[in-house]
Amino acid sequence: MTPLAADHGFLSPTGVEIAFLLVGLVTLGAAVITVTTKQLVHAALWLVVALGGLAVEYLLLTAEFIAWVQVLIYIGSVVVLLLFGLMLTKAPIGRSPDADSEHRGVALAVAVAAAAALVWVVVDAFRTTWIDLDGPAQGSTGVTGQFLFRHWVLPFEALSVLLLAALIGAIVLSRKSEAARGKEQR
Repeated sequence: MTPLAADHGFLSPTGVEIAFLLVGLVTLGAAVITVTTKQLVHAALWLVVALGGLAVEYLLLTAEFIAWVQVLIYIGSVVVLLLFGLMLTKAPIGRSPDADSEHRGVALAVAVAAAAALVWVVVDAFRTTWIDLDGPAQGSTGVTGQFLFRHWVLPFEALSVLLLAALIGAIVLSRKSEAARGKEQR
């Protein structure tokens, strides 16, 4: 067996595995900054970094189509929708006292519990599934498109309606009624 054909163990990572780990750490850091910053526009921009890191992770896993979907849909659409919603609702540009709460401990506990539940569900669901990276390309555009349009059309459509409802709800909640504005001016 030649050195190139040797199995790589946990203690001898390849360059792709090291890059995957480093990009994952940057992505995790950007995600933490996204949810802890007190400036809404900065949170949206750090969300771009976190979602871009996920796209790079997909590229490292040789899932180019999914990486471009990540860039086009999440970075291109969702973040633009979020920034557009911030502009429409006249959200504060600088530090916002409303962006901070005394419930950080509860929020952290809920986030850790949700993350633990998600990890447990994913590990349990794929415990016996092995991905053959040397086999045929499972993430090709044709295979992914057939899978998405056969099994996941309804959830994607439901998500688009949910995002639209959230944007409309943000606009409605942020706008004060004319009567309330008149009372404030007096």
